[in-house]
Amino acid sequence: MPDLPSNVICLPQTNQLEALLTIIRDKDTNRGDFIFYSNRIIRLLVEEGLNHLPVVDKTVVTPTSVEFEGVGFKGKICGVSIMRAGESMEQGLRDCCRSVRIGKILIQRDEETALPKLYYSKLPPDIDDRYVLLLDPMLATGGSAIKAIEVLLSHGVKENKILFLNLVAAPEGIEAVTKKYSELKIVTASVDKGLNDKKYIIPGLGDFGDRYFTLP
Repeated sequence: MPDLPSNVICLPQTNQLEALLTIIRDKDTNRGDFIFYSNRIIRLLVEEGLNHLPVVDKTVVTPTSVEFEGVGFKGKICGVSIMRAGESMEQGLRDCCRSVRIGKILIQRDEETALPKLYYSKLPPDIDDRYVLLLDPMLATGGSAIKAIEVLLSHGVKENKILFLNLVAAPEGIEAVTKKYSELKIVTASVDKGLNDKKYIIPGLGDFGDRYFTLP
């Protein structure tokens, strides 16, 4: 694995995670299994993302009438999915955070300029007061992610309150995002070799959205 910037966290490459990644990379994995094992990885990503949120001291009383000095979460959070593939990660966030608010951003390539263009966004009205878990399973060139981050910043979100979660990232995308935004954090399950001449992640796992939502 290449050396990563300090604001990029890659999940520990345990036997379990490597096995899960192998399953979803396999072109012969059926849609049901792809969804099931992707969801397991997404849950790991969300849990790791939550580990990087600040906490405050909190004292509670246990059923044995003894005080316990622990911690509580500091501040409110929300999720923002980059449509449509990012929507696959929403349930994993809900499984960890009850009643969490989730916004959506749709970014597509402009046919004339070939640059990422914002087509739709719906965000919580108080998003500027929240920590944001930005959801997109693939980080390839970084173009869509950078555009999505621009949208969040334009709505008052502080850069150091953004955690970008993805399953597979290319070094090119990591470099593009972190070069422009050094205060946010990226949490990924795998850093792949790079991009091919078509800008697909190699070895990658194909089109995540198609495999999760549409292919049999």
